[in-house]
Formats: sequence, C-alpha cells, structure tokens
Amino acid sequence: MQISTGGKPLKAKITLLPGDGIGPEVITEARKVLTGIAAKYNHQFSYIEAIIGGIAIDQMGTALPEESLAACLESDAVLLGAVGGPKWNDPGAAVRPEQGLLRLRKELKVFANLRPVKVFEALSAASPLRPDKVKGVDIMFVRELTGGIYFGSPQGREQTDQGRSGHDTMRYNETEIRRVLQVAFELARGRRGKVTSVDKANVLATMRVWREVAHEVAAGYPDIEYEDVLVDACAMYLINNPADFDVIVTGNMFGDILSDEASMITGSLGMLPSAALGAPGSTGLFEPIHGSAPDIAGQGIANPLATILSTAMMLRWGLALHEEAGSIERAVSKVLDEGHRTVDIANPGEATVGTEEMGDLVLAALS
Repeated sequence: MQISTGGKPLKAKITLLPGDGIGPEVITEARKVLTGIAAKYNHQFSYIEAIIGGIAIDQMGTALPEESLAACLESDAVLLGAVGGPKWNDPGAAVRPEQGLLRLRKELKVFANLRPVKVFEALSAASPLRPDKVKGVDIMFVRELTGGIYFGSPQGREQTDQGRSGHDTMRYNETEIRRVLQVAFELARGRRGKVTSVDKANVLATMRVWREVAHEVAAGYPDIEYEDVLVDACAMYLINNPADFDVIVTGNMFGDILSDEASMITGSLGMLPSAALGAPGSTGLFEPIHGSAPDIAGQGIANPLATILSTAMMLRWGLALHEEAGSIERAVSKVLDEGHRTVDIANPGEATVGTEEMGDLVLAALS
C-alpha cells in the first residue's frame, strides 16, 4: 500500500491486465472512471497495459509473460479484468490461464484477499433471498491467498494400476495463518467489531493448526467478538442469516467457494470487487471476482460495476486515496438509485443499459 499524500496530487503508475473474455470491456470502463478521478482531484495516473491468461498463452506460450510480470512489479497498483475460457479448458493442458493469476499473486506476495459483499438497497429485489434476509448485509471476506491446497506440494497426477490419479496437498504454516488473521481483526476494528474464522478443524489437521493460531490472535483483540464456524455450517448460515456476519476470515479454497456463494446474495457476480494485499508498501492486485464470461464477451452487455468498484478499492487500499474511493462508490450508488441496470441485475421487463453506457453513467455521476 502507498503512503498517503495528505490530499496532495499523486503520481501513480497502474498496470492494466485486461485478460480474456469480458475482461477488456470492463477494464476499458474502469480506466474511463479512473481518468475522471484523476481529472477531478488533479492526480496523474499513467497506465501500462499487459497480457495475462489465455491471450498470453496464444501469443507467448505462457500464462504470465515475464514482460507482464515486470510491469506489475514496477507499478503502484495492478488492475485485472479476468482470465480463462472454454478455449483453454483442456484439463490435460500443460499451461492454463489460471496459472498466470496464481503466479502473479505469488510474485506480488499478496496474501490477503479482501472480498466485500454488500447489498445495495436499490438492488435488494435482485437477490434470490427475501428482502428481509438481505437487509443490512455487509460482509468482508478475508481469504488467505498464497497458501493452502492451491499452492501445497506435492501436487500432480499419475497413472496407476487403478487408472488416472491426482493428488493435492493442503498445507499452512503459523506465519501464513497469523498474518491473515491479523488483517481480519484490524478490519473488524473499523467495522462492526466481529470476526468469524471458518475452518474444518473437526476433520483436517491443517485446520486444527489454523484454529489454534486463530485463538492466539483473537486473545490479542479482546475488543473484537470472535467465533469459530465449520465451513459446511458457514455455507448454510450465509443463506439463512447473512446479516449476522461482519468479517469472515478463512483459507484459500474455502474463501474462494464461500465468497462466490455469498456473492449471489447481492444478485450478481457483476457487482463484487476484490483487493489482494501484501505487506505495507507492496503492490496490490485489484480485480472483480466474476470470471471471463465468454458467453457474453464482445456483446457490450457485461456489467462493469464490479471492476469499477475494484478501482475504488485500489484507490483506498493501494494508493491511500480515501476520498477518491468514496467518490466512485457514491457515484455507483447514485446510478443504481436512479434505476440504471445492466442485464444481469435487471428485473424482468426492466430497461437495461450496456457496458459502455454504464461506465458513462458512473463517470457523469462523479461530478
């Protein structure tokens, strides 16, 4: 994260990774809004555009070319669109788009993935849950991002006398657990003061270590309400009583699954941003949590709001521009309150706007 400029104009270098599918479309709208912010607050944002994912495999044979990685490491913040798609979905392929994203997270040393799930009042009808269930829902997921089963070793596949076999390893050490728990507790102090740690300690040895360390960290925050919840129970509670949660902290795989589940409380993945943060002073990675949506790519109907809200997270958490971040969030709320909808958040029969028009509306609302 960058040091605050104390309200003075800021020069920042931002690497844009449009990626695959709808990624280039939503990144275009996010850049438009960022340019509007720079003009409004007299900042200077410079942009480097680089390739990642499937398009990088097609052009360079690798999901994260060294040139793209270098640009990210040299920038103040990284904004990503999406990676992947059916074209690269061969499970036997040696190189897959997602490998580029995993390596980027590892190289940037971003270990805490912040995924806010907040129901905009204007969109409460878009939720599949009853309005009384979603009222007041404001959850911050803190997902550990560079450990666990996605990165554990050994990992691979082999041919056995019983056919094909695959193996993965879930592994966490105390340092990885402690640092992400501390992020969660610090966030809770600025919110409603409650942390829920999600594990599977009744079955997995890894998760028993997780719970032990979580209790040790919790002891240092007596002002914060704390609870342990098993992952399967949490999946049910998110549907039955989502407003009960404040900050949820969990491992890589569980956080991936649960935050996607919770995203549907809002009615659409197209509304949810994320931030991946490392140690203070490091470069953060910001991206919408939706995928590349290849079925609608190129049609101009993708919802850019998750990516635009990711730029707000980038300004707040990556560049310490808190007022500017709030301006974007207020602009998005204003556009929604006025009734503007992309197809994914529209009720049957409602008029809709396209990707570019939604970006224009948010840009106009900034002023």
